[in-house]
Amino acid sequence: MQEEQEFINHLLDPKTQNQAFQQLLQDYQRPLYNHIRNIVLNHDDADDVLQNTFIKIFQNLKNFKGESKLFSWMYRIATNEALTFLKQKSKTSGISSETLQNKTIDNLEADVFFDGNEIQIKLQKAIALLPEKQQLVFKMKYFQELKYEEISEILGTTVGGLKASYHLAVKKIEAFVSTN
Repeated sequence: MQEEQEFINHLLDPKTQNQAFQQLLQDYQRPLYNHIRNIVLNHDDADDVLQNTFIKIFQNLKNFKGESKLFSWMYRIATNEALTFLKQKSKTSGISSETLQNKTIDNLEADVFFDGNEIQIKLQKAIALLPEKQQLVFKMKYFQELKYEEISEILGTTVGGLKASYHLAVKKIEAFVSTN
């Protein structure tokens, strides 16, 4: 915790800010990209959202209160940016977010950055049928292997509620995969 506070101080100090932010980018660009990509599914969209996420992180560092870990705070920003992006994209396309998500899944096979197979496509289709919160919890736990405590900090939900959401999501996914 002491080390993290020192790093935050470097991020806030105009003399060390650029170097510290470069370190932040180096350490968190890949994990945040993966997190965002799991939500928006499309590589180009994930890149755009990632860029917006880092801009927001940079602009709001001075407002970081340290009530959670820096990691959790940044993941919360990335999650909110990705969800906002999807809502805006469905609104500008004039289609529901469910239809947008199904369209994106259908396009995964043509995405050169997607290295999944038929089973992965089926899994993505099953995940798309889940409510938004269950989708987030499942993706964060299953794909990113985050601990419930970390997910709790990111989403602002109790660990018990997350475990229930994950369990329900797994049951729904299993049912979808076995019947399709």
